[in-house]
Amino acid sequence: MAVSRGDPQLMIDNIFGTLIESGDRLARETERLNGVKHLYRRSPLDPLPGRPLLLALTTDGICPYDSARCFYTLDGSDPAGPSACIGQFKPGEVIWSELAWGYARYWTLYIPPQPPRTLLRYRLAAHRADTGMWVFADNQAGSLAAAQDFALWIDDDPAPAWSREALIYHVFLDRFYPGDGKAWKQPQDLRGFYGGTIRGVCDKLDYIQSLGFNTIWLSPFFPTDSHHGYNATDTYSVEPRLGSRADLLELIAAAHARGIRLIMDFVANHWAKEHPTFLDAQRNPDSPYHDWYIWQHWPDAYACYFQTKSLPQLNLEHGPVREYMLDVARYWLRQGLDGYRLDYAYGPSHGFWVDFRIACREVNPECWIFGEVVHTAEVQRSYAGIMDGTLDFLLARALRETFALQNMRLSEFEAFLANHESYFPAGFTQPAFLDNHDMSRFLYMAGDNKEKLKLAALILYTLSGPPIIYNGTESGTTQERPMLQGDHYIFEEARLPVRWDADADAELLAYFRCLGGLRRVHPALRDGTRRLVKLDDDTGIYAYLRETAAEKLLVVVNNSSCSGTIELPQDLPETAREQLSGLRIVRRSGIPSITLPPFGGALVS
Repeated sequence: MAVSRGDPQLMIDNIFGTLIESGDRLARETERLNGVKHLYRRSPLDPLPGRPLLLALTTDGICPYDSARCFYTLDGSDPAGPSACIGQFKPGEVIWSELAWGYARYWTLYIPPQPPRTLLRYRLAAHRADTGMWVFADNQAGSLAAAQDFALWIDDDPAPAWSREALIYHVFLDRFYPGDGKAWKQPQDLRGFYGGTIRGVCDKLDYIQSLGFNTIWLSPFFPTDSHHGYNATDTYSVEPRLGSRADLLELIAAAHARGIRLIMDFVANHWAKEHPTFLDAQRNPDSPYHDWYIWQHWPDAYACYFQTKSLPQLNLEHGPVREYMLDVARYWLRQGLDGYRLDYAYGPSHGFWVDFRIACREVNPECWIFGEVVHTAEVQRSYAGIMDGTLDFLLARALRETFALQNMRLSEFEAFLANHESYFPAGFTQPAFLDNHDMSRFLYMAGDNKEKLKLAALILYTLSGPPIIYNGTESGTTQERPMLQGDHYIFEEARLPVRWDADADAELLAYFRCLGGLRRVHPALRDGTRRLVKLDDDTGIYAYLRETAAEKLLVVVNNSSCSGTIELPQDLPETAREQLSGLRIVRRSGIPSITLPPFGGALVS
């Protein structure tokens, strides 16, 4: 069903939850300067051996703070223990905050240069001159034992080189493909099982490879009673509805034989309330699993994922459950998986993810680890050096606003993009996407205008972040109703089964196949610099160069409903051709130009 661009249901997107609302953003920004805050502010973000590390702290102007300390260890031991070193912060700049309507002070401390493979754990505190109490960042605890624990792994340990060349296909298992000779099931509602299997992925490996993908991200495959699998009851087995362990190992081997890597969706924050450890902890007050969970009042009040009682949150600061989850990660890497997409990575602490990264690298030094952090740019950047990168939700929103809804002008998009590319440190991978299983399909947001989808995909494939395509986007799979219905989201609207065979859009498939091939053969699209060439909000024309010393490619888009002509750089070689649609480059008086159809794009090399 086509929907109009002005449909109010489409104007509200769920990408950033409550942070969409200006009031919530205002409250969060005000809260950032209250109390004692570290917020993982440091320089450099990903410290290398042999170089000093600067830690920063802020204190509000409401209470009189006269000193600040860092309690730290360099061997991974507890900084609340007797072996901790103590560093003294220096008072720094005083700032005025109009939001808080008061002063705040910065404090700084240098940790001296450390050798490779140093695991730094630390806790920070400021001393109140009036009460004599120490207040610890960021949880405002009143004791060292209760303070928030921060950690950093100091080593020369960049993301694996292959991640730079990754082109990722996101497989939502139950909705991808049942397998050759099998038909989709017909559940009573969208929450039911449609019958996708691991065997179905095996049967479609040639298809996936033909589109240029060299990495597959699998949705969770652990035992579960849901179609999505984010509520596991066992993290060492395979859900029988999806297949067997033998099927999974066959998929890994078959993918590797084609040069395709496999990444698993890893959920560390929570699992199902039917998990045996939770059942035991809820039944037995003396259960060895009691401290695996965070109890407000045993046995019925406990921390859970977004107040969802069926998803109890794990107490990953408790040693036994932390080690259990690290063992799970090690186990599946040993089975041949190549990395992890970390679900709700904002839930567990940075310190947990430091341990996770170390554990994974010990098993497979070339594993790739990136997180789902649906938050601000500052929060996403704080994971530099903690994991290899984070999913690029900021770019996804900008692409959807600019090309699907056309709420963002091209000049705004370019301003965002230029700042976005500069804000994150080199080497921090940001897999980029147009849509996924938790947000409305791009094609639906665009009113089923596939030219807009193609235009956004051209941008996605010609920026430096590894592109991700959610299964079905390439074949025209969309949805029938908006995700936001009433006052809640129906995520399943974006999880309809993938269109195959006669239902697939052949034109879209050919386009994505061409994009995949171009991304693979032109290193400048992955590693080159980007330079703006043309930007005109009135005509909708936008162009930039991606270039290295060895090659130069020109990306041109027309984000308007009228055709448009753009003059191309005059130093284009005579052999330059448009690579996507075969559009003609016309030269008049030696000046090359190209005419783009409405919502058309071109790649010239």
